[in-house]
Amino acid sequence: MKRSSRRIIAAWVALPVAVVLAACSAPGADSGGSKKSTEPTSVSKDVAKAGKVTLREWDQEVRGGQNAEMTRLNKEFMKKYPNVTIKRTSKSFSDLKTTLKLSLSGNHPPDVVEVNQGYPDMVSFVHAGMLMNLDKYAKAYDWKSRYSPALLDLNRVNNSATKFGEGHLYGVSQMGEFIGIYYNQKKLKSLGIKPPKNWSQFEQSLAKIKKAGQLPIQFGNLDKYPAIHTIGLIQAQNQPTKQIRSLVYGGGDTKWTSPGFEKSAKTLQQWTKKGYFPSGPNGIGYDDAAKQFSHGQGAYLITGTWEAADIKKPMGNSLRMMLPPAPAGQQQATTGGESLALSITQKSKHPNVAAAYINFLTSKHAAKVMADTGNLPAVPGATSPKSKYAVDKDMFRDWKKINSVDGLVPYLDYSSPTFYDTITAALQELIGGSLSPKQFADKLQSDVNKFHSQQ
Repeated sequence: MKRSSRRIIAAWVALPVAVVLAACSAPGADSGGSKKSTEPTSVSKDVAKAGKVTLREWDQEVRGGQNAEMTRLNKEFMKKYPNVTIKRTSKSFSDLKTTLKLSLSGNHPPDVVEVNQGYPDMVSFVHAGMLMNLDKYAKAYDWKSRYSPALLDLNRVNNSATKFGEGHLYGVSQMGEFIGIYYNQKKLKSLGIKPPKNWSQFEQSLAKIKKAGQLPIQFGNLDKYPAIHTIGLIQAQNQPTKQIRSLVYGGGDTKWTSPGFEKSAKTLQQWTKKGYFPSGPNGIGYDDAAKQFSHGQGAYLITGTWEAADIKKPMGNSLRMMLPPAPAGQQQATTGGESLALSITQKSKHPNVAAAYINFLTSKHAAKVMADTGNLPAVPGATSPKSKYAVDKDMFRDWKKINSVDGLVPYLDYSSPTFYDTITAALQELIGGSLSPKQFADKLQSDVNKFHSQQ
């Protein structure tokens, strides 16, 4: 969603994803195995001998820093291999999510595409035979040494295309990401507020900022998905990480109607009613909200690490970032993982060149380019850049910290093939006041009940 999209687990910490996911299946999937998604017939790493190749690529790296790193790496790849031309199409996360399936089902899909993980997209595409099995390329390029097992597992789908987190590899990701709380340091200081150290202090600061006539949290949910990030961050303070993972992966007895999640929904609705968000947030675009925050409208902005590169320029060192401060006595936790997976389409005529391109985009050199352009590489060992912006150091520090405490929980929209549509629509109703927290939770539970009844 990433931006989305949408990625679970940290580079330095291996979680038992496959075990957790073992009980999940996609509805309507047959039990006879994937019928069309196959491995390449032959593997070659010799790009120069591939002849003149035009490689078409779709991604969602539209924002400043993300676009900068993709643009630079594409130029470098074409310079390294003059026989290859990269034709890039970059779309917003929402546009990519809307148009990708239609493109993949056509006769001439792009060669390389960024795919959101989970049941709605990657599992569905694999089941339809639209993505190539990358196991042979993972072996040829030794991607197992580049990534932790947990990160690779997130891009795996099983033989029958009914589960993710195990089985064959269908992509690798460039960037790590987590949802944090950006804050305007100058604004907080002018109001006599220090960065909160626990959740209670954070909520107290919201009331104080509002009382002072300032906007506590800049927020726009016209694009629907941003509220997934907001409620996910709140939920991480109200429910143990184990329960949240269980909700998303489908194992265990935890329900969306559990007290912890309903409390999170109530908090989100209360923040709206108390005026902690701008008036009418469902009518404000995600990018517009970020722009308003970067121009001093709002003390906090809750969103992902991918946004730092764009908003730090107008804000300078007034922009800082922190992990959500946990309730007193609890471990910090937040939504996060890795960026959308770079995958090769099943109908690509140039899979060997496409694999070499993906390998280049996720290399150690690419990690340095990502860091230099204000992004957070997923590849382990990436070091904090020598940046003049304090927020860059905040981001790398907190990425390392949240992984060290195993505090990342998955994006909620992975939970079923229809969950993205269900939760985004329901969140708008919750924020708009037409759904109570209980009705909201009931809708989500109804969605997954239907999903699991078809397994």
